[in-house]
Order: sequence, then C-alpha cells, then structure tokens
Amino acid sequence: MTTTLFVNRLTVMDFSYLDPVAGLLGESWLVDIELDGSLDHQGMVLDFGEVKKQVKRCIDEEFDHRLLVPARYPHCRVQQQEHRCDIHFQLASGETLLHSGPNSAIALIPAEKITEESLIRAIIDQLRPRLPDNIQELRLRLYAEPIEGAWYRYSHGLKHHAGNCQRIAHGHRSRITIYRNGERDQALESAWAERWRDIYIGTLSDLQESVQQQGQAFYRFGYTANQGLFRLELPSQRCYLIDSDSTVENLAQHIADVLKREHPEDTFRVEAFEGVDKGAIGHSP
Repeated sequence: MTTTLFVNRLTVMDFSYLDPVAGLLGESWLVDIELDGSLDHQGMVLDFGEVKKQVKRCIDEEFDHRLLVPARYPHCRVQQQEHRCDIHFQLASGETLLHSGPNSAIALIPAEKITEESLIRAIIDQLRPRLPDNIQELRLRLYAEPIEGAWYRYSHGLKHHAGNCQRIAHGHRSRITIYRNGERDQALESAWAERWRDIYIGTLSDLQESVQQQGQAFYRFGYTANQGLFRLELPSQRCYLIDSDSTVENLAQHIADVLKREHPEDTFRVEAFEGVDKGAIGHSP
C-alpha cells in the first residue's frame, strides 16, 4: 500500500536566474513537496525531521542563493574549469551578460529557459538518489508568495557576508510597505517597486569600471570574498547603485533617506522585505 506524505512551505529558494528577454532576475519561490512510498519500520513514509535534513538540505545546497543558468539556451556559452565557471549570455535584444565565479555559485539547468517546470525536474534529479528505497515517487510545487500590493525583484551580492549571500548574483522577490506621516502610502510603494523592477542593486565600491559597447554603457562589478573571485558585467540601465553594501537593512534605510530628500517635510517608515517573511525597517524622522 502506498501512502503520501506532504510538507507545505518546506523552504524558500532565494536565487537569481538568466532569462532570454528580461536578463538577470532575482526570485523567491516557496517549495511544497509530496512523497509517495511504503511505510517503514516506524510506520512512516519518511520522518519529518529527515525530510528537512535530506530534501531541504539538497535544495538549499544545490539551488538556493545561486545563479540559475538555462544551459541549453542557444545563446548561452558555459566555460567550466576545475573550480570556476564563466557564463556568456546573450539576450534576445542582443545585450550580453557576463558572470564569472566559483562553481558553487552557479546551477546549470538542462533547459532552454528557467521555469517552475524545468527547475522542478532539475531538483527531482538531484533528490532521487538521496532518498530511501521506500520512496516511490515525489512531486514538487514551486510558487511565488501571493502579494497584494507592490513588490519588486532584485539581484545583488554581499562580499562581506560569511555565507552564500556573498555570491555576486543571487536575489529575491520582495514586497515593500511605506508609511508617510504614519499613514500607508501605496502610491510611493508602487513607485519604488517600479524603480527597482527586475534590477541589479550594486555597491559603488564593487563597480570596477563602466565601458561603452556599441553605444551602450555596461557596468563591470567584481570582488573577492571568502568563496573566491566574483565578476559580473551587465547593461548599466539594468542597475541601481548605492553607497553601502546592499543588505536589506541598508536598502530599507536607503529608501527612507531618499524619500526624506524628496519630501523633506514628511516622516517615513519603510518596511523592506528580503524574500518571504523577513526584512528590515528604515526610518527618516
């Protein structure tokens, strides 16, 4: 007899990916899982603790906080070395994006485009060998957090971070809430969501140079972190530069400070999210 075990919202994947039209996109997807199998000696398909250990750990290690690359996209060139991977990605518009970093910062997805379906197949291929023999089938659901109101997607990298946030191109899909003089201001929320729609938020000190190619400006970012050397090149129009590291604490305060400069007579409270159910608050009195 086959029994089904399920875990909803097992984890959240915060990552960036390359899209042939939109370019570099940050994203946050929730993960639901179902496991079909026979009962083991404990009377379980799989202990919930083991689901977290085996399934969540696999997803977190192999896909979370990585740049997902559609390796079968015709205009994607991948050059792998022993410890590094270089990506040359040409968009449908003719623009190019370049990424260079440790292999651990990249996930090559065997597809022409990153979709929920192509990523589910890649995750299942990684999971199957790690699960016990009594598991006969598994199903995943990947989906974005339902958000009523303004949200934006951004990519960034934190060179000083001790963990995987140091990777130069990972990202998030985030809501934003702004209070102006104690009252919710959805017009300002929408304006900031549009300003940071599908953006790369870069730190000025990480900007190595700005170059012109065929009449278009490109930014070249780079730094060395604990995991190795990271480089990223993309059109400047797809970037937003700030003076500080792009932690969510700094981003929330940056928005509050900009709003204060634009509206000096008003006070602001900014709740900036970093993916799902976490974030920081910025104030400008």
